[in-house]
Amino acid sequence: MDVGLISFVIAALTVQWQLGDLERSLLGSVGFAGMAVGATLGGLLADRVGRRQVFALTLLVYGAATGASALVGGLAALLALRFVVGLGLGAELPVASTLVSEYAPARLRGRVVVALEAFWAVGWTAAALIGFFVVGASDDGWRWAFALGAVPALYAVVVRRGLPESVRFLEGRGRGDEAEAAVRRFERSAGVETPSTPDARRTREAPAPPRAGYRDLWAPGLRGRTAALWAVWFCVNFSYYGAFIWLPSLLVDAGYPLVRSFEYTLLITLAQLPGYAVAAVLVERWGRRPVLATFLVGSAVGALLLGQAGSPTTIVLAGMLLSFFNLGAWGALYAVTPEVYGTALRGTGAGAAAGFGRLASILAPLSVVPLTALGGTVAVFTAFGLVFVVAAAACWGLPELRGRSLEESVRERVDA
Repeated sequence: MDVGLISFVIAALTVQWQLGDLERSLLGSVGFAGMAVGATLGGLLADRVGRRQVFALTLLVYGAATGASALVGGLAALLALRFVVGLGLGAELPVASTLVSEYAPARLRGRVVVALEAFWAVGWTAAALIGFFVVGASDDGWRWAFALGAVPALYAVVVRRGLPESVRFLEGRGRGDEAEAAVRRFERSAGVETPSTPDARRTREAPAPPRAGYRDLWAPGLRGRTAALWAVWFCVNFSYYGAFIWLPSLLVDAGYPLVRSFEYTLLITLAQLPGYAVAAVLVERWGRRPVLATFLVGSAVGALLLGQAGSPTTIVLAGMLLSFFNLGAWGALYAVTPEVYGTALRGTGAGAAAGFGRLASILAPLSVVPLTALGGTVAVFTAFGLVFVVAAAACWGLPELRGRSLEESVRERVDA
């Protein structure tokens, strides 16, 4: 929701503050600059101090900064706060999927992670509803939108008190007693009481492994996976954010009223949810790579059709096609990312890939202006479509762990 809100705020402030193309591009990109830094550092911290701790901190950071954005009086202050918002958001996304993947059973791990990422579509739909009913309702509507975006900060208390730490992380750091307590908690919630005998208990005094770092991502046996993962993240970020951050503004520039632009964007956004749902089913039937490649090719087709659309009906239909396939691809990408690395490197690897991808989300809004000057909307969405095709090709360099344990990814790498 927080990421989506800025696209509607940009459209409103373009009218109120008379923003030029450069100012709009900066406002669209600065948050992603923060996300690039946040994802990279957040993943590293998650492997050092724990998934839960970092997750709770990110909620506080981006929630508070979003609330403060409602009080700004000029572009400079808003740009600074959007960077801070990006720090929190960038760290949150890969850490959340890492934590969930480490708890989910192998037979449905991909489906669970895609289901988690489906709430991105719920949030983006909420942003579209806020844009339609709040941002467009008055001159101060964008301020009220940011105020609503501060609500997640309150959830940090719930996360800190109620969310368990990853058992894999605790065992890897030699914190066996805490890992045992977390397992017992899940057993009790399922009505299972396992005898507390030495044979039934996990090893408690395992030494903490050496700290993993960014260099380990490029070690022999991993560098091919890392290169493929970074390429997919970069391409998906570039096309997704380039299209959806600018979509309301592009519709306004095409002559549609602000409220009608928000209405079209809301309809297009609603197609994200079924895209996630279909990907969640197929990711455990077809596998991660086939689903990811198929949905990326579908995204390319949707982008090309959107560039050719010239009427409200064709714009909405092509946009819904792009939403459906693009968000299904996102779900599959988040499912496969934690499976690329072992536990000691999982947060670092996921965060580094997301951070590298966020560089594309910085460049994407900036690229829209020159692409539009070069060939209008057709050039913009043709470029996005071609980038989706590159991502579809790169995804075949990723491992396929459908129905297999996370440890098998490490064994495959060692055998290689």
